[in-house]
Amino acid sequence: MINLRYALRTLFRKTPFVTAVAILSLALGIGANAAIFSMFNEVMLRSLPVQDPERLVNLSTTSPRPGQNSCGQAGDCDTVFSYPMFLDLERVQTSFTGVAAHCLFGANLSYRGQTLSSQGLEVSGSYFQVLGLQPALGRLIGPDDTHVVGESHVVVLSHGYWTSRFASDPNVLNQPMIVNGQTLTIIGVAPRGFDGTTLGARPQVFVPMTLREFMQPGFKGFDNRRSYWAYLFARLKPGTSIESARAAVGAQYHAIINDVEAPLQKGMSDQTMARFRAKPILLEPGPRGQSSVDREAGTPLKLLFGVTAFVLLIACANIANLLLAKSSARSPEMAVRLSLGASRRQLVAQLLTESVLLAICGGLAGILVAGWTLSLIAAMLPAEVTQTLAFRIDGSVMLFAGALAIGTGVVFGLFPALHSTRPDLVSTLKGQAGQPSGARGAKWFRLVLATAQITMSMALLAAAGLFTKSLLNVSRVDLGLKIENIVTFGISPELNAYTADRSRVLFQRLEEELAATPGVTAVTTSMVPLLAGSNWGNGVAVQGFEQGPDTDNGSRFNDVGPGYFRALGIPLMSGREFTPGDTITAPKVAVVNEEFVRKFGLGRDAVGKMMGTDGGAKAKLDRLIVGVVQNAKYSDVKDKIPPLYFLPYRQDPEVGSMSFYVRTSSDPKQVLGALPGIVKRLDPNLPLENVRTLVQQVKDNTFLDRMMSTLSAAFALLATLLAAIGLYGVLAYTVSQRTREIGLRMALGAAPGRVRRMVMAQVAWMTLIGAVIGLACAFGVGRAAQSVLYELKGNDTWVFAIAALLLTAIALAAGFLPAHRASRVDPMRALRYE
Repeated sequence: MINLRYALRTLFRKTPFVTAVAILSLALGIGANAAIFSMFNEVMLRSLPVQDPERLVNLSTTSPRPGQNSCGQAGDCDTVFSYPMFLDLERVQTSFTGVAAHCLFGANLSYRGQTLSSQGLEVSGSYFQVLGLQPALGRLIGPDDTHVVGESHVVVLSHGYWTSRFASDPNVLNQPMIVNGQTLTIIGVAPRGFDGTTLGARPQVFVPMTLREFMQPGFKGFDNRRSYWAYLFARLKPGTSIESARAAVGAQYHAIINDVEAPLQKGMSDQTMARFRAKPILLEPGPRGQSSVDREAGTPLKLLFGVTAFVLLIACANIANLLLAKSSARSPEMAVRLSLGASRRQLVAQLLTESVLLAICGGLAGILVAGWTLSLIAAMLPAEVTQTLAFRIDGSVMLFAGALAIGTGVVFGLFPALHSTRPDLVSTLKGQAGQPSGARGAKWFRLVLATAQITMSMALLAAAGLFTKSLLNVSRVDLGLKIENIVTFGISPELNAYTADRSRVLFQRLEEELAATPGVTAVTTSMVPLLAGSNWGNGVAVQGFEQGPDTDNGSRFNDVGPGYFRALGIPLMSGREFTPGDTITAPKVAVVNEEFVRKFGLGRDAVGKMMGTDGGAKAKLDRLIVGVVQNAKYSDVKDKIPPLYFLPYRQDPEVGSMSFYVRTSSDPKQVLGALPGIVKRLDPNLPLENVRTLVQQVKDNTFLDRMMSTLSAAFALLATLLAAIGLYGVLAYTVSQRTREIGLRMALGAAPGRVRRMVMAQVAWMTLIGAVIGLACAFGVGRAAQSVLYELKGNDTWVFAIAALLLTAIALAAGFLPAHRASRVDPMRALRYE
């Protein structure tokens, strides 16, 4: 307690300004790290809130997987299985206590006349059992609910949905609610904090997987071994390793593949069949569930974590230099206390108490900085991300910030404490009071720290430059369409039990209502939303295109409305686009893009050729190509434009959901406000989905690039500012220590300009050494970041050159003031300087 009281008095009474600057520097460094740790912990570290999550394993396999593949947020298409394969694995498994399956679906939830567009999760009867969960209310879905396909019409509410929509009412049990047009009975509420097993998704309801054909109209894949859509995970038996389980289930899986599934495959070459028979089943640790988010965000988050670590190191280097300067000034005090009998251990403990207290204050302030940083990050993220991923200051973040604060306090306070309490300090009692020690070791330590700050600033500036140039490249991508003044939204009447015929009528009426709205110049639709990460594709047959067993005949596709290309500004190269007359009773037609023409060798005679949307060897060529359009982006801004064909949605016999695009003559915000009323007039129970401008949709599609560029630039500038402050402090302190030397030089005839050059030469050498080492670090950062850079190499010469020039300018500016001050030293006063 004595050390703590003395530390408080020393820090906040004697040097309040210096203490405030130190706390601010630490708060910025610790706060930045805590904010990124919050994101990193949520995406990469946090385990599911279930029983013994370390015993969960995720199942996947490899290609080839001929047939229909449907995958989503829980992982790519190598991680999905057919429903019959799930049942086989559930029956034959010996290394697991259970195998479970799940699949996300879009859900329109209606209760007492209020409809919400959200997500639901289809689960097997073993799902909650394998996770070891107990209900917060009622019961959970179990094996008895999935014995017979389509029979058990029950639903379990998520705890969050029960709390927000039902006010935690226990009387909801056995009450009916409508999910995607089906009346289901509420049987229970999931436990608090459990939001499914897919990071980035927050389902509001859980329904039996055997209701999939009701939840997703048109689904007919329960008995189809060539329809892959279910994600599987399992729980290891106690004492069973993942390696032994992989070997055991692998043998059973290969038996099913070779004896049951291989005979069902048609049109395979011998090579592909051999790969199909030999493909393994894979088991990976599953404590964090199944998600593609960690794979996509892992590299950017690790890079940001590295950037913020550099920021903290630079801030800590400043603190170490500050403490070292203070320790030199306190040399007489330490000498007196040592001569009076204090032990060196006591004095080191006192000084470390001061540095740790300083760091703890910086850590507490850093929590505020972390909150502000997370708010800034949230403003850059799409609404879908902020609604499903909770980036917050929780207990783990507080512990991380606390450990970081104490660790930095000890590590960067240790050398100054040892330096100022070394045993030979008693010799200072023979000199003048207050004389700085000027120890050579301390001098070199300060210079090394300042040079290290320059090194880290160089690496961060180069990284920021790479991400900024990458974002600039993304912003210059030719989308192939005009996105200005367009409002987009979606509706899914099939989720409200609309038939396909009724859905088509609704879409046409809504097109007419929107077209009649003041300020609207064009209206069109598409089944696959533009630039939203959605990909729909299949194999096709094209007149004149020869294909063998392993020929790549895949193409993306989209169902669109009349005037689609004109409304979106996609140029028509030849032929015509769709008209209102292209209905389900009219001859089947298609429009293709330039990449489709190139891939299938259609040349200049594409218009008039026939194609089929079934890519089998005996595919029927029943659709006339009536137009060719210029290439335009489809799913992602950064992806290459795929071969793509378009069909009129009015010819789709199973159409059930649609995205609308409304072009306006002025500010689209006026139309945004009118949309709910227009849709409500046609169907008051039909919720709108993803209402936004197309410009915002493009920004959301590239949010990771904008986040990386903005944060890396902000952290790099912050780090460089801290480094500049540190460099200025070191030079100012060095000049003050050399005042007598400088005065003597000037008394002997040294010109002020020569003194300035002497100080600036020191700056130049430190900058040169730091920049060279920093460039080497920047090359390493560039290699690590290569996967997230767009059309840019990680060793871009111009980026590194600009970063070096910027750093040099800042370093020279930081050193100029101490150099100028040194050149104006009065020789007579300097010779009397103590």
